[in-house]
Amino acid sequence: MEHDELVARINEYSRIARERELTPEETLERESLRREYIGRVKGNLRSSLEGIERKK
Repeated sequence: MEHDELVARINEYSRIARERELTPEETLERESLRREYIGRVKGNLRSSLEGIERKK
């Protein structure tokens, strides 16, 4: 799933949750999408930090 699509799905579940209670299946999918998003952010940050060289 592309980044924009992932964010759009998470946002859609957030919008739905404001209107009504999510079903157990929707809640599980939203949590799964959130974990994937957080994992990607952490991976990107880790890559960026590993690419930094310390000046002496």
